[in-house]
Amino acid sequence: MSLPVHWVASLGGVRPGDAVRVEGAEGHHAVVVRRLRVGEGVVLTDGTGTLVTGTVAATGKHDLTVEAVDVTAVSAPEPSLTVVQALPKGDRGELAVEVLTEIGVSTIVPWAASRSVATWRGERAEKSLARWRSTAREAAKQSRRAWFPQVSALASTTDVLPLLAAADLAVVLHEEAGTALSALDVPATGSVLVVVGPEGGLSADEVLAFTGAGAVPVRLGVEVLRTSTAGVAACAALLARTPRWAT
Repeated sequence: MSLPVHWVASLGGVRPGDAVRVEGAEGHHAVVVRRLRVGEGVVLTDGTGTLVTGTVAATGKHDLTVEAVDVTAVSAPEPSLTVVQALPKGDRGELAVEVLTEIGVSTIVPWAASRSVATWRGERAEKSLARWRSTAREAAKQSRRAWFPQVSALASTTDVLPLLAAADLAVVLHEEAGTALSALDVPATGSVLVVVGPEGGLSADEVLAFTGAGAVPVRLGVEVLRTSTAGVAACAALLARTPRWAT
């Protein structure tokens, strides 16, 4: 059985034998919800490449202290994957974030596409972004990731263009594209970016802007996937052709 994973803001300088305190929401979840007790094993991560395997040395009402047994530094996976995700309706946004995190995406960019049904404005925008970030963190712990994904602030189409230009490979999922995703060469290192459109599809202006920035319109197959699952399908197809899934 896998050891439970908990997040700690910083693990810099931790060495075997050191004591690490887990407080706040993580400490409460560990002690009250998971009911971790002295002597049990646990994995701590800072979400930026450090994993500490240790043993619970002491518990309080809402915190615990872990004695570090092993400290591992994990390199960031390459190629990195960024997904520009058009805002889905309802709770499908959190579903998209969850599965993208589980498959290993490095950055998730919520995108206000012209045909997005959902809109983020004012207080709703703050709450929605907070839910996406919380979902990403919990999914990263569940999938035992050493590197947690970054969930960026809401982006406009104009904001997305420089991201496309900077990527080593940028693709736009488009059901009318003439190129299959499987026909592309995927870099073994660097960065790969995938744009996932909304339920209403991409506008002609968006496709034109994205291709002008260097992105390649591609199709996955004859089936049309939901916006909440298209990204994970595309990422799986890409990862299967990289060293990340070959080792």
